[in-house]
Amino acid sequence: MNDSPDRTPQGRGRARANSGSGNDNSGGQWGNSSGWGGGGGSSGNGSGGWGGQQWSPPPPPAPRPGVVPLRPLGVGEILDGAVSTTRLYWRTVLGVSATVALGTQAAGTTVTGLWFRDVAGLNKLADPGTADLHEVLDAVGKSLGSLTVASLVGLVGTIIASAMLTVVVSRAVLGRPASMGDAWRDARPRLLALTGLFLLVPLLMAAAFAVCLVPGLAVAAGSDAGISGDPSGGGAGLLALGGLAGMAVAAWLWVRYSLAAPALMLEKQGVIGAMRRSAKLVRGAGWRIFGIQVLAAFIVFMIGSMAQIPTSLIDGLVTGESTMDHLTWTSLIINGVGAAIGSALALPITAGVTALLYMDQRIRRESLDIELARAAGM
Repeated sequence: MNDSPDRTPQGRGRARANSGSGNDNSGGQWGNSSGWGGGGGSSGNGSGGWGGQQWSPPPPPAPRPGVVPLRPLGVGEILDGAVSTTRLYWRTVLGVSATVALGTQAAGTTVTGLWFRDVAGLNKLADPGTADLHEVLDAVGKSLGSLTVASLVGLVGTIIASAMLTVVVSRAVLGRPASMGDAWRDARPRLLALTGLFLLVPLLMAAAFAVCLVPGLAVAAGSDAGISGDPSGGGAGLLALGGLAGMAVAAWLWVRYSLAAPALMLEKQGVIGAMRRSAKLVRGAGWRIFGIQVLAAFIVFMIGSMAQIPTSLIDGLVTGESTMDHLTWTSLIINGVGAAIGSALALPITAGVTALLYMDQRIRRESLDIELARAAGM
């Protein structure tokens, strides 16, 4: 993630059109356009003025048909654009995010309540020595089953919310109306491809992390078998270094493909095409994108934590100490409501920041602001 400066065009006149829009095959609402002919206007000689220096008026302000100005954006403008989209399109945004959050949380709460009504199963996992093998295997099976079902339901909800909210942000940038029906109609044809993207990128990250652990695991296994003759813990040290390297590679892959989802949705790219598109847009701006995404993740974490504070207090007042022995339905529902509220508020921030980062990079690289201004009739 080499952080070289973005090649941001300084002029805002017609000469911006000559920069082109890249070689990727794309279309859709924010797709690339080619064939913008015509050169820039002739630069007059002007009058000499003081000392013969030419005077030119300051450039006009960037057009702003929607939630952000059509020019390269700063960090504050990206965050403000995500919040403004939620504020101005609150019926659609909160309708989508609340529906997805309540649905996924209800499924997760139901699974947890059915499989873990007695916390004794969790205690067996924490201290297997107090239970026989059958009880431990039963507790492990319930834990993995609950985690798998909740993860699958959460993945489906995240995919649907990301697809629909990306469409809403794209319309908000142009100042166009966006109902839930409009968002669903535009997002539905892309859900299958987006699902493939959401599965492929984490698999790549996990595979890269696992590969980095192989040398340390090999040395540790050889030491245990008496092959390497290194009982001093060198394998453990190499394993730790491999873990750090694996996290670094996984983070690099995460940033490299962080703009693939909006590229897939808005340019109608396939999975591999969207990943290549993201890699091209991120190149040279990796540290900036990483920092903004981490900042957005921190904001989302704080929102979720604050949303769960009231429900945690209510849970303590209502259920008292009984939750130490049993997971009651009352406790599960109260905490589930808090988690759903936090998720409903956080999903628009995540999707909005990602979509606006994608737009910002295309403005910096491909003069997308000219195309967006034309689409907005400005």
